Amino acid sequence: MPRPALIATLILGVACPAQSETFRWASTTDPQTMDPHAVNSAPVLSFANNIYEGLVRRGKDMSLEPALAISWEPIGDGEGWRFFLREGVTFHDGSTFTAEDVLFSYARASSQDADTASWFAPVSDVQMVDDYTVDILTTAPNPIFPDSIANWMMMDSGWAEANGAVSPAKETENFATLNANGTGAYRLVERQPGLKTVLEPFEGWWGEREGNVTRAEFTPIQNSATAVAALLSGDVDMIDPVPIQDADRLDQADDVQMIRGIEARVMMLGFAHDHEALKYGEDAGDPNPFADVRVRQAVAQAINVPAILQTIMRGNAEPAAQLVSSAMRGYATGLGERPTFDPEAAKALLAEAGYPEGFSFGLKCSNDRYINDESVCQAIVGMLAQVGLDAELDAMPVRNYWPELREDNFDMYLLGWSPGTFDAEHPIRFLAATPDPDKKLGSWNYGGFSDARIDEMLPVIQSEIDEEKRQALLDQSAGILQEEMAYVPLYVQPLLWGTADNVEVTQRPDNFFILRWVTVE
Repeated sequence: MPRPALIATLILGVACPAQSETFRWASTTDPQTMDPHAVNSAPVLSFANNIYEGLVRRGKDMSLEPALAISWEPIGDGEGWRFFLREGVTFHDGSTFTAEDVLFSYARASSQDADTASWFAPVSDVQMVDDYTVDILTTAPNPIFPDSIANWMMMDSGWAEANGAVSPAKETENFATLNANGTGAYRLVERQPGLKTVLEPFEGWWGEREGNVTRAEFTPIQNSATAVAALLSGDVDMIDPVPIQDADRLDQADDVQMIRGIEARVMMLGFAHDHEALKYGEDAGDPNPFADVRVRQAVAQAINVPAILQTIMRGNAEPAAQLVSSAMRGYATGLGERPTFDPEAAKALLAEAGYPEGFSFGLKCSNDRYINDESVCQAIVGMLAQVGLDAELDAMPVRNYWPELREDNFDMYLLGWSPGTFDAEHPIRFLAATPDPDKKLGSWNYGGFSDARIDEMLPVIQSEIDEEKRQALLDQSAGILQEEMAYVPLYVQPLLWGTADNVEVTQRPDNFFILRWVTVE
């Protein structure tokens, strides 16, 4: 579980809800879709958590709570889990939530068209016991399964069928891309992609809102200076993230406040492990150097992470050596050291691999997804150039970025990963397992990294109940990923939110923004 220090809750004034209020907030990234099964990314899932609900959810301290299921229990000797559903729940259009919607949502979210399919790799079947009881059967005992489905949202089968949205649309659009019908605390009333999205309370919600927001208006603002100006002028009540260079200034400003924390997200570089040839740069068409572990190790030793943290992140981030931070369950405590910054050692590795003069290649990067993402990539380009690696940087909005990665249009790329389960198994399943759509594995393993030892250990990690034995397997997996330099972990991203000083919010380390906890005084 996450350390309490990572949970930053700011409480101002009276804790009970005040009068009804409009709340306006902005972020650099517009949710790519309103479909909770189409894109497995934090901006989409964070936004969807205000509209849709799962069987379980996470509280302010990231602990697991009942949601559309009031309770759950293991079946037999590790055969799966039985979920007892909440009765009397309705979707925003008034239709009743039952077990049929769970079965439909499983079929939809686990399909090859869904970006959430890997969540269900351990599942063998989902069965309806009665209208309000569902059995989710697993291929082996899976003690962490309830934690793994906190962001699996339930959709109304009738609504999806009536509107041609039975399958999610990752790359294209359907009715669920721009419209929504959940059971959550807020309902979607207006969606203008890239411009404005408006939510209002769902008066038929089964739960109790702690906040008082009766109209929530979200506006994407990609330009950081514009976002800061909007907060200072009162045009918006919150911006996320605050540009690092402006954090201290906002600390001193009147009528605004800074909320700081550490996110669960590890920033890393990924490689095209399975490409036969380079796709970009002057050496495009030549055999792929990143297939050689020595080249990947050279990249790791050529990047001065402390300098990035000091200059670009201004001391607000922590270095990372694994695919999860030290706050996550299953972190390998003995493998916390990053590769030493050593350009000469990097050059020697390149020469040993047959590239004494280096080579050119393409680096794909987002410019509106992570804090200072393009600036970090620009710094990396300069550092790699010092050892003879000529990176051709292509930075773009995240709406274009994910399709590029899915189409294998990269040689190397930037990625941030926050484990939805807060467990080290999560990135192994999504980022390190050999991609296999039939087994719902490796859905974000864009570079096609593959290691038989990882593939063999993953199902054992998922089913092992003995914590000591499980940790030994996770330690071994982390060691293999470091040895093979499957990815180059860089740093754990900070959380920097700015709000008006009359706003009370809760900041969780998954960087999900939950509207039902917001109070405007």
